[in-house]
Amino acid sequence: MKLKAIKFFSPEENVPKVKTTPKAAPLPTGYISNSGKLVFPAAALGDLVIDQESANFKIGIPEGKRKIKSVYLIPASNSDQTFSFEKSGRGHVIPLATILKKGGVDFESQKLVFKISTFDFDQATKGYELAIETEAPKPVYTGKPRGRKAKAGTDSE
Repeated sequence: MKLKAIKFFSPEENVPKVKTTPKAAPLPTGYISNSGKLVFPAAALGDLVIDQESANFKIGIPEGKRKIKSVYLIPASNSDQTFSFEKSGRGHVIPLATILKKGGVDFESQKLVFKISTFDFDQATKGYELAIETEAPKPVYTGKPRGRKAKAGTDSE
């Protein structure tokens, strides 16, 4: 009998490999104040790696849309056409009351939040899209009642 080439296995090769998919981090969020300011919490700006002191942005909306559903922030050098952050409380704000009111955003009567995502504006510039949505109310609790049951024959009036 000729000696054949045999491939031997180790016990480590018999262990099934578990594929772990990295969970996508939730998008940073902010909100629109009832005075028409885009409010960016410090944590959101930290996640996006934006320098609040020197950052200037061109602000725009999708072309041809009447109602604003998303706002775009494109980093730009300091000029007459740019907006900058203002310090307010624990976060930073960009005042846009007139623009939002013209765009049909009702920030005075309802709580609005926005999710911040990034996109490539051109080869060297990374822009930010703020998708505006209303803050959903907390759902009504429909679970099982807890505690002792009330006695049927007594009224507590």
